[in-house]
Amino acid sequence: MEELRIILEFLPFVSAIVVVSVGGWVLTTWLRIKHGYPLETSWGQPLHPSNDRENAERIKLLTGENAQLRAELGSIKDRLETVERIVTDQPARLAREIDGLAIDKGGRA
Repeated sequence: MEELRIILEFLPFVSAIVVVSVGGWVLTTWLRIKHGYPLETSWGQPLHPSNDRENAERIKLLTGENAQLRAELGSIKDRLETVERIVTDQPARLAREIDGLAIDKGGRA
């Protein structure tokens, strides 16, 4: 019971030390970023972003693939709108449109 009381007495001090330490770390990291200093690893080695050709080529390929996927998504949206219209239209109107297409395609007037 005595040990628990001792632990509870020191708990606010320990938690205050932890909060101040973490707050200081966040502040120094923010200041480094704000003023353009390199960030460091846990061993004190600076972290530098890599700007090599491989990353640039990868970004170029991903940008092209992204544009292609966006175009494909646009065509899928158009097709989905058509399917939704077909599903929600009245059956008689849909039948007339299908018959009209069949007449146009068959050459009958």
